[in-house]
Amino acid sequence: MYRIGIDVGGTFTDFTMIDEDNGQVHFHKVPSTPHDPSQAIQEGIANLLETHAVRADQVAHVGHGTTVATNLIIERKGAQVGLLTTRGFRDVLEIARQTRPHLYDYSVGKPPVAVPREWRIEIDERVNAAGEVLVALDEDQVRRAAEQLRDAGLQAVTVCFLHSYRNDAHERRAAEILREIMPEAYISLSSEVLPEFREYERLSTTVLNATVGPRMERYLERFLARTRELGIVHEPHTIHSNGGLMSIASVRQYPVRTCLSGPAAGVVGAAAVGRVIGSLNLVTFDVGGTSTDVSLICDGRPLFTSHRQVAGYPVKTPMVDIHVIGAGGGSIAWLDDAGGLKVGPHSAGAVPGPVGYGRGGEEPTITDAEIALQRLNPVTLLKGRMPVYAEAAREVIERRVAEPLGLSLEAAAEGILRIAAANMSRAIRAVSTERGHDLSGFALYAYGGAGPLHAVEVAEECGIPCVIVPQEPGTMCARGILLSDISFDFVRSEIAVASAAGWPEIGRLFGELEQQAQAWLDEERVEAGLRVTHAAIDARYEGQNFEVKVPLAPGDDFAAFMTRFAAEHQREYGYVVDDRRVQIINCRLQAVGQVIKAPLAPRTVGGTLAAAQLGTRRAYFGEQHGWCEAPVYDRDLLPTGAALRGPALIEEMSSTTVVAPRNHVTVDAYGNLVIRLQGDTND
Repeated sequence: MYRIGIDVGGTFTDFTMIDEDNGQVHFHKVPSTPHDPSQAIQEGIANLLETHAVRADQVAHVGHGTTVATNLIIERKGAQVGLLTTRGFRDVLEIARQTRPHLYDYSVGKPPVAVPREWRIEIDERVNAAGEVLVALDEDQVRRAAEQLRDAGLQAVTVCFLHSYRNDAHERRAAEILREIMPEAYISLSSEVLPEFREYERLSTTVLNATVGPRMERYLERFLARTRELGIVHEPHTIHSNGGLMSIASVRQYPVRTCLSGPAAGVVGAAAVGRVIGSLNLVTFDVGGTSTDVSLICDGRPLFTSHRQVAGYPVKTPMVDIHVIGAGGGSIAWLDDAGGLKVGPHSAGAVPGPVGYGRGGEEPTITDAEIALQRLNPVTLLKGRMPVYAEAAREVIERRVAEPLGLSLEAAAEGILRIAAANMSRAIRAVSTERGHDLSGFALYAYGGAGPLHAVEVAEECGIPCVIVPQEPGTMCARGILLSDISFDFVRSEIAVASAAGWPEIGRLFGELEQQAQAWLDEERVEAGLRVTHAAIDARYEGQNFEVKVPLAPGDDFAAFMTRFAAEHQREYGYVVDDRRVQIINCRLQAVGQVIKAPLAPRTVGGTLAAAQLGTRRAYFGEQHGWCEAPVYDRDLLPTGAALRGPALIEEMSSTTVVAPRNHVTVDAYGNLVIRLQGDTND
């Protein structure tokens, strides 16, 4: 049987197919279809099955990562949403927090409020922080509000009442009334989406869930229909922001949890590969067509967060801690009003794409600069399946960048790449050195279609001594999906001072969360023997505003919790306060359904380095080295254990790795390229 992983990116849709019996891996890419992402998915799966003579009924699992929810939020193309909230709290969404996007730049404002004020309707009801009903729900007001929103033609409604995370009865009853009057509307309840305290973040997350819900439903229906047309009988799963898989039904209910769908899969896959090869500390460096996603893996485990902004809107769900910037292969190079060269964040995307792709693009991009300097193949990409128009790429950089700035073509193209590398390096430092991590003890794990093109320059700028490039890096996120388990996070807010006397109450709450988790795993049809749960508590010292996450082991008592809290606080903040009381804020439980995965098997390739060489190509390696005649290698033919020295260009279907002069490359037992950077200019 076979397992297929799919990652829908802004420029390409990537595929990885693994044979469960022998671990053999196949890779594929097709251009994305932004108007209907499921079209590229259907085309790519059909190509894979036909190329490798696999029947549709031999496909046992399909997992996919999608950017649909993220793009809807970024482009503000989601559904029009109405809001029902507690009287007096209509403007919470607009008041938000006092923080500014850029403290000293008054030209940068906050994004538009996700729900216009006329569609934010107050309802008489009130529950206190203990979950006690102070004012009963006025059901007549709910009915009038539903009729008003229905007559306005709204597609979705959010219900967020004060303290509903402690008592959700009013929200559930309001939803019943809404469904009677607006049966076609998408209803999103804060007590289901995010049953945690902090009113603004809970409201924002639930509104975004409703915003993306209707279009996400339509996309999922098309996706399901297309897989059925192919004859695949197993319902696909979708990876969500915490790096786990969810069923289509769960995604319909919680689409906001897919905001980091594809990038999270790449980090999960990188961590798995790192553990196998013994590289436990990694900086993941995923450069695609529209963005660069960076994250940190420490001691073999990804870092997680529950606080994030997407296009300026808070999203508070457990997710892999990934920093995203608008710098990808399709990022456009442009001149600002002062004549300064800028790169990104806007992108040519998949359509029209870079000029060198010949699809109608008219703006110079990072990819065009790579083509102009011949670091990227100036004739074809994707193993000859995609023609490249190098002369058009050179002409647009000459006309739009070089001539206005009085530069040579080489200086203009290199300037584009250096600005991109600086932007990428800042993103890496934001998740590493700015948080106290010494990058000299990490390796840069480069993937995505454009990651290996920039990896060496970025590693040099960040002081990272080693770069690891996995096999077919352009499909790493799709591969990571096949290394992910089914999982979902459950939470219950319980703001109380930690004490031995109160510990049984914490145990009771975890018992309730365990029941929720098991019910969800039942819905996901996970066998009993493949179920695991992981407990944690968000806690802080009294007087602090934010908390640390404290993992719990089965059977931990109060003393064990306090010991673990002190260790986590020391790690996060660098100190402990022995005489300060500790507050418990949230109880968390992650439900995991373990998925049978094909093992990461060693990859043995025979032959010689000479046989893997396709020829040579003149490429530009910066002002210091200029144009060099560099050998070009076929990555698939590089023998296991081979060693070579830059300059070199290593091509494969999904990417090209640029090896600068003096750097040393070896091919490890799992097919990874391990590049050691040499800082000595006399070497």
